Amino acid sequence: MLRRARPRLLSPLLAVALVGALTGCSLFDGDKPSTPVTQPTAGTAGGGSQLEIPTTVAAGQVSLLQRLGEDGPMRTLSVERNGAWQCVDCAGDGVTSRGTLAPELTERLQVLLANPALADETDQARRYRTTCIDALTSSLITSTGLITSQDCPGEELTPVAGEILLLLTQATPAEVKG
Repeated sequence: MLRRARPRLLSPLLAVALVGALTGCSLFDGDKPSTPVTQPTAGTAGGGSQLEIPTTVAAGQVSLLQRLGEDGPMRTLSVERNGAWQCVDCAGDGVTSRGTLAPELTERLQVLLANPALADETDQARRYRTTCIDALTSSLITSTGLITSQDCPGEELTPVAGEILLLLTQATPAEVKG
């Protein structure tokens, strides 16, 4: 049984490790406070620092990885506890954007991330495995664990993680298509 669980988690974890290895530096250093940006700013894909995909985040932080199909570009969004966010390839255009969530959205996100029900929505707790080909795959990295979902017929979003995903994609320059 453990042997079957390993391949289900292997694909998302390998994608995270691969992107992390290719990007090179840390998005948010957990030991240093980040400086929030009040207005979204954009840089070119070739300029500025690239971010490393975190494999774990602290309580109150979240990272979102999205990819359409196996060959699509990886959209990577990380949000600090104070609402500061950085997104690489948000709209599929190779641009890195930064900004800060509105205070009410930051507060709502913190409430959702602190919800104990989130622990029951992790891939491990649900024994989740991807089933669709060429679907939009979204993976939330939270302090409780990895939560993956696919935009494909018949798949239901988890209640708390689904709300976090919706909040993040609506509050940042996302171009989510599936």
